[in-house]
Amino acid sequence: MEKKDIRVVFMGTPEFAVGTLQRLVEGGYNVVAVVTQPDKPVGRHQDHLQPSAVKVYAQEHDIPVLQPVKMKDPAFVEELRSYHADLQVVVAFRMLPEVVWAMPRFGTFNVHAALLPQYRGAAPINWAIINGEKETGVTTFFLDKNIDTGRIILQKKFPIGPEDNVETVYDGLMALGADAAIETIDGIIAGGGHVDAMPQEELEKNIHGPLHGAPKIFKETCEIDASKSAQQVHDFIRGLSPIPGAWTTFTDQKGKQAVLKIYDSRVATEDLPEEAAEAGCLVAHHKRLLMACGEGTWIELRVVQPAGKKRMEAGSFLNGYKPHP
Repeated sequence: MEKKDIRVVFMGTPEFAVGTLQRLVEGGYNVVAVVTQPDKPVGRHQDHLQPSAVKVYAQEHDIPVLQPVKMKDPAFVEELRSYHADLQVVVAFRMLPEVVWAMPRFGTFNVHAALLPQYRGAAPINWAIINGEKETGVTTFFLDKNIDTGRIILQKKFPIGPEDNVETVYDGLMALGADAAIETIDGIIAGGGHVDAMPQEELEKNIHGPLHGAPKIFKETCEIDASKSAQQVHDFIRGLSPIPGAWTTFTDQKGKQAVLKIYDSRVATEDLPEEAAEAGCLVAHHKRLLMACGEGTWIELRVVQPAGKKRMEAGSFLNGYKPHP
């Protein structure tokens, strides 16, 4: 069996998925169709439809595109079935019903941006960084009835540096995920349609600490809890940077509560204010913008964005704003 003998349907939406799709196309794998989200209304009046990154790439390479609103829609299911896929590859998509993931004879596998069973859920990169992990990775696994619980095919590890944020880890895992997908498909080809896969329960037995989830992130999730240590706040900020952005509030020079997003920070260990401050207090100190955190620690906020303004260096922010406790 060779790559051209396996008909592959690819499912994904964001740029993260394009890395894998591109590797499949450039590698000569037989991608017969792509399934992605419907075009998204954007603009002030929501009158412009923006296609997904995966759709744009697929159209550039003349690959048929399917955009179901509902995955159980009989018309979509029949159209998908008409491509006679032997294998489906899923990267950063949505939960699939059994009628879809069970369709191909060799199954459907997903590329997940974490080392399962850790960080099951919608935002694995964010939560790994927020929790101060020093390592993450990608996992390929066969889909089943539950979210991110299927049998694991392979895993590849990726280091998280102390100053890495979502963008840097995202880029690294996008390339690593493509490697994992290709290796998984090649293994399925070499096995004549079969590849060894391990139940996640076996890996859970070797986990001694907590099993972390990766739930979807909302605006409320992004509010900084300054009662935590400066290191924890720093991890929180980089785990939400550059999108969607951690935020806090402060009282501006007019005495009004204002929102401030923070995109870059560092734990401050030298030249600190002599007086203690309540956690969450913003202080202008020697041309730096500092935030008091728990345990008597401080964090320096380096790139910020006041509500209604552009992103800016903290120095520029301090030139026009005078935060007070």
